[in-house]
Amino acid sequence: MVQNMEKVFKDYLFSKHILVSEVGSDANAFETLFTIANMFNIRIKEGQALAEREMIEYISSMIGVNVPEPFYKGFPESVRKLSRDKLLFDQLMHYVTTYGLGDFSEAGHSLFEEQLERSAFKENAEIKDFIILSVNDANNKLKEFVDDIFLSSRPLNDVQYGMVKAYVTKFKYYPAKCVSKNLAIRLCGDCKDIGFAFYLKLSDVLKIVEDLNYRVYEKTDIRNLSLKNQDRKFISAVLDYMFFASQEHDRLQIESKYDIINCYERKALWSGLLHHIHYKPQNRYAMDFVHKMRGWENHSVYSDFEKAMAAGNIMDAVRVLVKGKGSGALLRNLDYVISRCNTDEEIEEVLDNLSSTNIMILIQLLIRYSSDNEIKTNRTFTFTKFEKLKVHTEDNKEFARRKTFLTHGQTKTLRLFIENQLKKVLKNRLGKVYIDPNMKNYALPVQETTSSGGLGILAKGTRLHIDDFKKIRAFTYWEKVDDIDLSCFGFTDYGKRIEFSWRTMASNQSDAIVYSGDQTSGYNGGSEYFDINLEEFKKMYPDVKYVIFCNNVYSPVKFCDCFCKAGYMLRDIKDTGKVFEPKTVASSYIINSDSTFAYLFGLDLENNNFVWLNMNRNSYGAVAGDSSLAFLLDYFNVTDVINVYSFFEMMASELVDNPADADVVISDSVSESDIKEECKLIRSYDFEKMTAYMG
Repeated sequence: MVQNMEKVFKDYLFSKHILVSEVGSDANAFETLFTIANMFNIRIKEGQALAEREMIEYISSMIGVNVPEPFYKGFPESVRKLSRDKLLFDQLMHYVTTYGLGDFSEAGHSLFEEQLERSAFKENAEIKDFIILSVNDANNKLKEFVDDIFLSSRPLNDVQYGMVKAYVTKFKYYPAKCVSKNLAIRLCGDCKDIGFAFYLKLSDVLKIVEDLNYRVYEKTDIRNLSLKNQDRKFISAVLDYMFFASQEHDRLQIESKYDIINCYERKALWSGLLHHIHYKPQNRYAMDFVHKMRGWENHSVYSDFEKAMAAGNIMDAVRVLVKGKGSGALLRNLDYVISRCNTDEEIEEVLDNLSSTNIMILIQLLIRYSSDNEIKTNRTFTFTKFEKLKVHTEDNKEFARRKTFLTHGQTKTLRLFIENQLKKVLKNRLGKVYIDPNMKNYALPVQETTSSGGLGILAKGTRLHIDDFKKIRAFTYWEKVDDIDLSCFGFTDYGKRIEFSWRTMASNQSDAIVYSGDQTSGYNGGSEYFDINLEEFKKMYPDVKYVIFCNNVYSPVKFCDCFCKAGYMLRDIKDTGKVFEPKTVASSYIINSDSTFAYLFGLDLENNNFVWLNMNRNSYGAVAGDSSLAFLLDYFNVTDVINVYSFFEMMASELVDNPADADVVISDSVSESDIKEECKLIRSYDFEKMTAYMG
């Protein structure tokens, strides 16, 4: 009997190196295993008997085997050495043929390219280990991922959220605990399910409205509301739930839901919302709330905090903040508070009020205070909103008005304090732990909200070594849109930026860096490629230390309105001649953001490292290079501050050398058959499990 699993679940499990057997058994299992290994360099370590022929086509679609070829197949010498005029003429003729005559019958090739025989030989490529599970076992594994996600405090990216929403909807699932308010807010609004208000407080209702206003009405300003009647009724029902839930429980539970002190912080917005939805209070708690939101008094914690700060009463301000909002609020305002301290003793007194156990905030601040950059410069701020990255660099006027400056001594003091606090919070949380030394190169998934999901995705700042005999082939391909551009930028130590893109590469093809140009013919869509030979590139551009790859939609549409995949291959210097070689694909993922710009990944040329970035930016620019990219270089050193190895080392009561002896194993090379039954196995791409430990 065939058991079908929804594609959204199968795709999510595939990113975790899990294939799902829907047939259960196949007479051609051996042939299927051989084909999967031969075509994709995928080794099935568990569940070999469950291999079925349909998996070949499925893997092809996930990796992207049918990718259109660029103008110059394989970038042979005959094309690289064409004159600038021939390259230009070649591409003009290609555009005339495809766009002018509508000839999409076959992939285009150079008019001047000699007919060369290219010998096919196997490239050395990294083996990717997968397992195959039955539908029942896959559903159980999926539930583990979902439960781990609900235990994490981090906002989710679109892929993670889409999977969780589908799971909640299909199975009518309510977790025992939902740590992330952001997740509960989105599920409550998207599913119109008041049940998820159970995990929220009264002040969070305004965030539900804000989320609804953006996703349904495409408005980013909550002051501009025009909710339909059904949505007004829904928000009123959520409010009634909050107030009646308060009425039905004891005082402690009432206070946990009825957090009116936090509502004062957005009092004007509350007043506007209550008026907009024509809210009618149903009990005394609701009546009291409406009266206070429409009245003159304001008991906001931050209002009292700012008054004390303005008066120079630093410790009074700290006590107000900690009492009203907790140590986490003080951590978030640490720069502001410390910069107003006049003595080391005053700084120590501020830190004495910190007893936060919020692991995620501590990790973020440890990274923040480990920067060696001079703080008295124009700062670049990055923050996320609705799963997109926003970037703002101080102009000179803003810099002149800024009052918050930390000295290097203060920064060092804060870094040491945060590090010690983190070690104290994490100490002995786990038993015996085995950690693969390679995990020192992997970053923690601290902020993945703006990222895309798919095969080979790793946390921002993860560094992977590239062997000398390999080259990077970055690629992007698209459907349902005319043109998407792949570009890269080189950075020197002294701030100079060199652009490599369609605007600059016509006369710059070389053994160091090769650009394919657009391939827009063929029914499957279009594509672009870059080849970078690291050793040759360093010889030709000795001052360039870092390279950053970007993707942008040149046509006037957003990524979410077309189909776009991006990724990279690790190719031999002398490769098979195939432009897209599935065996060598290290990552292939869909960019589906509500924007036109994405940062893909970077290269650290000094250390021969590939560095993950993977961020969707809140931008609608059609051309790369018009905005600042320098802030991305901060991600190149994240693993020097904290990484997967050091994080789990802090939690271990004992580090062991043998995975078979461990209670928790952190490794990509160990399989579940190699460990104890009750042992927990965490891989570099198991973001859900890591963030659950950070929750």
